[in-house]
Amino acid sequence: MSIINNIVIVLSFLQTKTKLIMEHAVHSVQIWEIIPFVLMLGAIAVLPLKASYFWESNRNKLIVALILGVPTAIWLLANGMSHEVLHAMVYDYVPFILMLGALFIITGGIYVDGSIESKPATNAIILGIGAVLASLMGTTGAAMLLIRPIISTNANRKYKVHTILFFIAIIANCGGLLTPLGDPPLFMMYLRGVPFLWFAGFIKEWASTNLALIVIFYIIDTHFWKKEDESVKYFNPENKRPVRIHGKLNFVWLLGVVLAVAFINPSTFSFIHAAHPSSFLRELIFVLMAALSMKFTDKLTRENNKFSWEPIEEVAYLFLGIFITMVPALSYLEHHAADLGIDTPMLYYYAAGGLSSFLDNTPTAVTFYSLARGWTDMNPDIVANMDMIANIPSIYMEAICVGAVMFGSMTYIGNGPNFMVKAIAESQGIKMPDFFAYMYKFSLIVLLPLFILIQIIFIHS
Repeated sequence: MSIINNIVIVLSFLQTKTKLIMEHAVHSVQIWEIIPFVLMLGAIAVLPLKASYFWESNRNKLIVALILGVPTAIWLLANGMSHEVLHAMVYDYVPFILMLGALFIITGGIYVDGSIESKPATNAIILGIGAVLASLMGTTGAAMLLIRPIISTNANRKYKVHTILFFIAIIANCGGLLTPLGDPPLFMMYLRGVPFLWFAGFIKEWASTNLALIVIFYIIDTHFWKKEDESVKYFNPENKRPVRIHGKLNFVWLLGVVLAVAFINPSTFSFIHAAHPSSFLRELIFVLMAALSMKFTDKLTRENNKFSWEPIEEVAYLFLGIFITMVPALSYLEHHAADLGIDTPMLYYYAAGGLSSFLDNTPTAVTFYSLARGWTDMNPDIVANMDMIANIPSIYMEAICVGAVMFGSMTYIGNGPNFMVKAIAESQGIKMPDFFAYMYKFSLIVLLPLFILIQIIFIHS
């Protein structure tokens, strides 16, 4: 427990320092200060293609993140943006990695054994189950729970990359649209006053998007299934082994993480407040659940799951650089968003969605919520007869939420679990497309047309 106490002391100290920083002149971020963020994205996109041997090492990924991140942090600190830097690291990066790490460890202790036929219908059912679970336990939780079973089910298939791509789109993103637990942007809106059940009103967008993706996947998977060798397609009923789940106790630890995300916040517990160790209670529960999983999960179960630490290390290192270097980008967006002329639901949908594809979708959604709040305050006559939610027009809230959640699937970095799914798949021998190939082979030709159709039908201008 001494380690946990030390974590509390350090995090509490950093949090206290952010609150005690003296008022400073606001640093107006210039466009050139976004260059490190662009270079960070460029490294993720280009180095796997041009320097694959170098990029294979997680140590080198950390070096790149530090080379770009440390000078950016120093520059921001020197220009009076200490609060923004510490907030990005203490309130965004640390909780993000601890939650992702806990889910990675816990779900890595759940092993599904048995003979499951890897035909298109089976894969479609798994994706459908994942779409439902994503709203109940979060996109990250559902993705970490189901990625290994779907990889194991398709282990003998030659054509399976497309399955992982649709997995990212459905389970790691679009499935999490129905509750605040589903995706962090929705949770942030919940904390700002949106009722828990209000998000269930997205059932039309959720059902239309996920059903369309599952149908498209089934057609594509059927095409590739016909190209598989007969030895892969042949399933002998006599050799059928019942499906068994090993490491069931991990579902208890998984539930602990889900409940911590859902209920441990200032809106639920009034004693949780800034500059106090209690504000990190949620993260301490993440650590505790992960520790219990490591202690009580049989070593053989993790070995059967091909569990390794490399995927979570890769995500931790890369997102360290992303979270630091994107501080100027978010600050620039926040101070110049009003200049973009965004004043219709359609524009909020595409602006929040488009930027969520490359920036973390949570602060992006919050930024556009703030923009909508400011516009609402300046136009009381216009909003007088409009339905309101959390002090902004409900049509704007809908556009921001749907856009931020769904467009998170447009790139590997649009949402946290995307990169984690990619890393786990690659660690088990699946050659995933690179950053650009993911877009031009999948998201731009499959997802974007569907998202435009969703806007035409549901998000009116």
